[in-house]
Amino acid sequence: MDIAASSLPPDRIYKLLVSTVMPRPIALVSTLNADGGLNAAPFSFFNVFSNAPPLLIIGIEGSKRDDGKPHKDTARNILERGEFVVNLVSHDMALPMVASAIDFPEGVSEFTEAGFTPRYSRQIAVPGIAESPVSFECRLFNTVSLPFNRTLVTGEILHLHIADNAIDDNLHVDPDALDLIGRMHGAGWYTRTRDRFEIPRMSPDEWRVKNRQITRK
Repeated sequence: MDIAASSLPPDRIYKLLVSTVMPRPIALVSTLNADGGLNAAPFSFFNVFSNAPPLLIIGIEGSKRDDGKPHKDTARNILERGEFVVNLVSHDMALPMVASAIDFPEGVSEFTEAGFTPRYSRQIAVPGIAESPVSFECRLFNTVSLPFNRTLVTGEILHLHIADNAIDDNLHVDPDALDLIGRMHGAGWYTRTRDRFEIPRMSPDEWRVKNRQITRK
């Protein structure tokens, strides 16, 4: 089936994107509001995009509340403070992460509702989530305003927190110890990252040998 993106409304495009681009890593973003209140919310339009400087990008849709505020709490807090923490989500955190996505009334902290423990940050004022096996302290690098009040947020990673049981002195990370989950299709499907296979990178000569072996089968 061939589909012109311009022929579909945004909600239908969204359905197709999240049903094809998967699994997607989950950024459980912690922020502070203007009064110092803690906020946490998950986003799966997210990934890392550079290592020099170390940058990650998050796509945040506009607010659906009828309160006259065009941005979600997360985007507004990031724009106001210029700091945030991206916490990755382990399997053990799945249910609290989903709870943090609930549209609680303004002033209700997702940290409290989901039972997250604030973790002191080293280089920014915004705390991370202690239950997360990986957290990135970020400073706002830039933003791009998109239609429908959507915001593309680029953050520069200033500091990394990685669980001690998941990394060794040589900076080798154990993915099984992280036990991260990814976002799948529909309203509530996720996957674990423990089902893996390996294909080593090859030189041109190695590929030609491998390709001949495959062709002969």
